[in-house]
Amino acid sequence: MTFRRVPALATLGAVVMAAALAGCGSPASRFYTLSPTDDGARTTAAAAPSAGNAPWLIALAPVDVPPQVAKLQLVVQTDASQVRVLEQERWASLPGDEIRRALSGDLTQQLGTIDVYGSPHPEGVPVYRVSVNVQRFESWPGSHALIDAVWSVRALDTQTVLTCRTVLNEPVGDGYDALVVGHRRAVADLSQSIASGVRTLAAAPRVSTATSGAKSAAHAKPVARIACPQPVPAAAAPVQQPSQQPAGG
Repeated sequence: MTFRRVPALATLGAVVMAAALAGCGSPASRFYTLSPTDDGARTTAAAAPSAGNAPWLIALAPVDVPPQVAKLQLVVQTDASQVRVLEQERWASLPGDEIRRALSGDLTQQLGTIDVYGSPHPEGVPVYRVSVNVQRFESWPGSHALIDAVWSVRALDTQTVLTCRTVLNEPVGDGYDALVVGHRRAVADLSQSIASGVRTLAAAPRVSTATSGAKSAAHAKPVARIACPQPVPAAAAPVQQPSQQPAGG
């Protein structure tokens, strides 16, 4: 068997080259979320209610977002007709999941209830199904973050439904952190509008009627039209208020 000596300088050169290539690798990705981890007060308050003592329950369905932004990478507008996909700037989960998680946390805190979507819940407690369709989710670095959403609240026992549209345009500063904060403010404002919608349906007069061979059930009195709630001013620094109108006109 023949052994061949490798010069020490050649070995050292290979090690240096490998280290240099490692240093020239792709930059590390940064991950963003719409549910801040420092919101401990909200988490504590939301964990307090139980299904047995909440006046009503909510069931927040998965949130729809436009296909062009339904990806982990941040998609930013460069002008009205062009976007840029940022490989190193990423959401912690898909934008629809991020929006749903943030909305669920906000709504449970504001309404003093829990989100039972996909979970069994006790009978006799009103449940309001919340659906959100984000039709525009635009990120303009150094300018604004825009969310245009059609949302509805349906009382599952009476099938009374309220459908509204909310458009939020939050000014932002430079940097992607500021852009994410702008979207977070928009989601918080959206949750206030939806919470008002749940309260509107919950306040609708209800009468108990009995049907033959069936249990007595609560039904809302017929309502010709339920107006969408007015925008609620944010408690934080003043920002542009959302425009809101019933869907379809």
